[in-house]
Amino acid sequence: MLAAERLLKIVEMVNERGSIRVSELSDLLGVTEETIRRDLDKLEGEGKLLRSHGGAVSVRDTQAEMPYTVREVMNMEEKSRIAAEAIKHIEAGERIILDASTTAWYMARLLPDMPLTVLTNSLKVALELSAKENIQVISTGGRLTHRSLSYIGPLAERSLEHYYVDKLFFSCKGVHVHRGISETNEAQAQIKQKMIAIAENAYLLADYSKFGVQAFTHVSGWDNVKHLITDSRADGDDLLALKEAGIDVIRA
Repeated sequence: MLAAERLLKIVEMVNERGSIRVSELSDLLGVTEETIRRDLDKLEGEGKLLRSHGGAVSVRDTQAEMPYTVREVMNMEEKSRIAAEAIKHIEAGERIILDASTTAWYMARLLPDMPLTVLTNSLKVALELSAKENIQVISTGGRLTHRSLSYIGPLAERSLEHYYVDKLFFSCKGVHVHRGISETNEAQAQIKQKMIAIAENAYLLADYSKFGVQAFTHVSGWDNVKHLITDSRADGDDLLALKEAGIDVIRA
C-alpha cells in the first residue's frame, strides 16, 4: 500500500469509528507504530483528525451525539460485563444515579428488584426500572434529546441540586489519563458535572474504546472520580497510570 493510500485509509477508519488507537492501526495496515504516529501527526497538521493519547479522534465527532440506537449495540459484550460488575457495588437501601449512557441502561436491565432510589436523566433507564416495584425512580425532567433519549438543560441540572446520593454510575465519550473525562458537547458535560457534585462516590463506566479519546468538552479531572470499571481490552499502560494516581481500577 502506498503512503497516500494509507493516509486515506487512516482518515476513513477514524471517521468510521470515531476514535482508534495507534496499535490497532499498526495491526490493520501492517506498518510500525512509529510510522502510524508520523502519519497521524501529518493528518492532524492537515486538519483531518485530532491526535489523542495513544491514537486519534475524528474531527467529525467533536460535538454531535451518536444516536442511542447505534450506541446500544456497540461493544455490547464489554458493556454487559461492565454493567454486571457495577451492580456488585450497589447495596440495598442506597440512593444512586444512573446517567443516560447505554451502559447505565444495561445496569437498569440487570438490577435486581431490591429497595433502591434511582435518580436518572435517562428516559430508557426510567422505563426499564418502572417494572421493578421495590425501586423508586426519580426522573430529572428537562429537555429531552432525541438522539440520546436523555434529559438535559437548566431544568434537569436544577433538579439535581435538590438531592444527595451515595453513588453515581456514569459513562462518557472520552477517557484520558492526563486530561480526564470528556463528553461530546457542553450540555452533556454540564449535567454530568452536576451528578458528580452530588455523589459521595462516582463510578466511571468505560469500555476499551473510550481510552485515549479527548472529546470536545471537559467533564472532570480525576480528583472527583475515584472508581473506574472497565473491560479486559482496556489499555494496560493507561490503567497502570490511573492506578498509580490513586484510582480504584476494576476490570470486569
